[in-house]
Amino acid sequence: MPENRKQQHRLDPRNPLVLDTRELGRRPGSMREVQLSVPAPEGFELVDLIGVPLGADLDLDHRLDSVMDGVQVSGFVTAPVSGECGRCLSDVSDTLRVKVQELYVYPEAATEHDEEDDVSRLHGDFLDLAPVLRDAVVLALPLNPLCQEDCQGLCATCGERLDDLPGDHSHDVTDARWGALAGLLQQTDQEK
Repeated sequence: MPENRKQQHRLDPRNPLVLDTRELGRRPGSMREVQLSVPAPEGFELVDLIGVPLGADLDLDHRLDSVMDGVQVSGFVTAPVSGECGRCLSDVSDTLRVKVQELYVYPEAATEHDEEDDVSRLHGDFLDLAPVLRDAVVLALPLNPLCQEDCQGLCATCGERLDDLPGDHSHDVTDARWGALAGLLQQTDQEK
């Protein structure tokens, strides 16, 4: 075995995101549908801004198709997401539905070129959906989640939500660079 080949690890068949493909056999054209709900592992988030809560239900609706080089997985994952609004920091929650499609290549069909292209592989008769699901969900998450499309954010002076404040909300703040002139103006007003 070449030294630059990655060491293959064994998958735990008890992991709910590890699927057994023995039922398909290695006959191109055979198919199996998988519908299940599994707890979300960690890592399905964008740096504490928004993501799938740990242990929340990931609803999987997938189809496994046996093809010449491996097993084609296609379908959808539906998951609850929660986080903070990027403008006003209030709580945001939604449900995300993402399409997933990936080819898991049989170990003997792998080539050196496949390793460089980061091809998903079957480990014996098992495939691990976790990395594919994580990539699909994280890429579908909004980079700047909003509680509502027209969220105005926070007041730069007092830090309150602008949506909760009256329309004429303002603060009389004098720029420190003009402070000396404001003092002269006050002197002039007092002299009158």
